[in-house]
Amino acid sequence: MTEAPKPLAGLKVVELGTLIAGPFAARIMAEFGAEVIKIESPDGGDPLRKWRRLYQGTSLWWYVQARNKKSVTVNLKHPAGRDIVLKLVARADIVVENFRPGVLEKLGLGWDELSAVNPGLVMLRLSGFGQSGPMAQQPGFGAIGESMGGLRYVTGFPDRPPVKTGISIGDSIAALWGVVGTLMALRHKEQNGGQGQVVDVALYEAVFAMMESLVPEFDVFGFIRERTGNVMPGITPSNTHTTRDARHVAIGANGDAIFQRLMHAIGRPDLAEDATLADNAGRDARRDELYAVIDAWVARHDEAEVLRVLGAAEVPASRVFSVADMMSDPQYLAREMLESARLPDGKPFRIPGIVPVLSATPGRTEWIGPRLGEHTDVVLAELDYSAVAIARLREDKVI
Repeated sequence: MTEAPKPLAGLKVVELGTLIAGPFAARIMAEFGAEVIKIESPDGGDPLRKWRRLYQGTSLWWYVQARNKKSVTVNLKHPAGRDIVLKLVARADIVVENFRPGVLEKLGLGWDELSAVNPGLVMLRLSGFGQSGPMAQQPGFGAIGESMGGLRYVTGFPDRPPVKTGISIGDSIAALWGVVGTLMALRHKEQNGGQGQVVDVALYEAVFAMMESLVPEFDVFGFIRERTGNVMPGITPSNTHTTRDARHVAIGANGDAIFQRLMHAIGRPDLAEDATLADNAGRDARRDELYAVIDAWVARHDEAEVLRVLGAAEVPASRVFSVADMMSDPQYLAREMLESARLPDGKPFRIPGIVPVLSATPGRTEWIGPRLGEHTDVVLAELDYSAVAIARLREDKVI
């Protein structure tokens, strides 16, 4: 059976990013069919190749973050390297970069130079603080964006300092906004006959955009949202509870009818029928009482029984999954969220499936993250560099 074309097939992307935000944005494009040419330094390439757990010297994260990409090594500080990038950009639809603002301009690869060779170019620029403003040229990683964007302040327990989430979520959120903005810019160009443009994503703004009612609640009421642990502030009940066998279960019963089902399920019909608890405002006013009731019931049962009872009552609940839980979970398996792949030595391993799931034109993993410079010669040949010219570039340490 012929596989359906991917929705971004035909788009050409030049990735000038390293580590997380830029490469994650380009990864999404590659998963859905864009040809992504990742430009890496000949001197070691993207530092992500050496981050976290390594297998035979290469990061397992790398194999996922760079899947479906082509690796081309180019020394951006060499004039001949700059020429290679300009030739690639002239044929591209999108450039993705996450250098500190001003770095590409110093290399002669800023927006003015790139748009001059390709007026229809869409350039996604991800940075800590955006391309303008007094902090624009300061370095900023995801942790800084999460802090300035408000996420760190509200994360954790009220009697302890702020904490981070377990992943670099600020970078990932910025990448997602970047993909959305890039596709909107392409849509504008195709639909309205517009020229290319810059998509400017600041990590702190990407996080800030996710902060729900934070701003209007402060502006109207002077209310500052504080850390509330696992409790969803102002929405009750929604919390994490510990079972008799020391497992953790999240229960979200903040809908009116769901709350009633939960109370009946745990043997408290009196609370289910209590008129003062019929809406969220009433429940939130008695938050401590309700959480004590739910905590006590969960603590008397093992995880399996808690999930069985709540499942039968159609109350949203879940164990707090570790990666080990995911590997055999029927829902994960049914949705093909765990793909099988092979490392370069043939060892099988599993990688995350592709999100979102498109019914007609789904994304696919064509290959895992490539060797450093694996596609350099092929891509340069497509730019009409001869074998002799490529060899000379290698001798001159341009590639």
